[in-house]
Amino acid sequence: MSAPALPALVFASPRKLPRPAAVAGRVVVLDIAFAAVGLGKGFEKTTGAFIAALGSRLARWVDHHDHPLHATYRTDPRFILATKAEHGACPEMITPDLVADTGPVDTILCHFDLDGLYAAAKWILGGREPYPGADDDARAVDTRIGAVSPEGQRIDHALRAHWLDETLKVRVVHYLVRGLAPGVERESIITAAADFHAMAATAADLADRFAVEDGVALLHIPAGVGPFDKTELLLLGQRLAKVAIVIEAGNATIAADFASGLDFVRLLEIGGGMPTRVNVPEKTIPAALAKIRAALRAQ
Repeated sequence: MSAPALPALVFASPRKLPRPAAVAGRVVVLDIAFAAVGLGKGFEKTTGAFIAALGSRLARWVDHHDHPLHATYRTDPRFILATKAEHGACPEMITPDLVADTGPVDTILCHFDLDGLYAAAKWILGGREPYPGADDDARAVDTRIGAVSPEGQRIDHALRAHWLDETLKVRVVHYLVRGLAPGVERESIITAAADFHAMAATAADLADRFAVEDGVALLHIPAGVGPFDKTELLLLGQRLAKVAIVIEAGNATIAADFASGLDFVRLLEIGGGMPTRVNVPEKTIPAALAKIRAALRAQ
């Protein structure tokens, strides 16, 4: 059976959306959160402006990140929105009925991580998993809870090691859609995944520098450090304390286990995003630490 035709693939993040004119035809948006209300340019100048500019060309928007403005769009049938607690990953929200009801699309705009690429592949396949257990893999990778299959882990490592490589992202989607067939796509994933091990080793070395106090593991990345995997570093920090914070180049990433009971979006009044992993300016860390430690004491 021949592989289905692929729509154009465009990769983005909540705060870095493409120009609406640069995405062709009818567009489905997958796994891209609404921009936080209180950070950067905010929702109105990013997500809101993008939605308005697409107009009737927006076929569907499917996402599972918390945001206070979800309620505004729930009456619009184009929007299929959930919280992270309701759906740990986006692919599980994509069903054959949803894809069929949406109809043909010309462009898939998706988040550039494993969750987003798996969602894109599942959409192209008409709502069918690219391999048995793919939805479970996406959920385990996006929540960091549960086991990931060797296939899912290899793809996750490849994307984390080469997260700016758009050619690799296209090849991952092609690989998934074409049934995990041998070829250049698979070889590219294997090669990219091999680079992850060196980045993970650097993260392990850096983890020795975490300062742990009052339930928080805090690390300032020193100058001159080679490539490292931030997710791996945050996970290592969470072995030392309930909350891990990594500060680098004026930005701070705050993370906790998905089952921690913490909601940084609400606690830090960020206005949208993943409850247990957020990015904030470094200058806000003293105030954030006070709120986080108070929340930990209250648990």
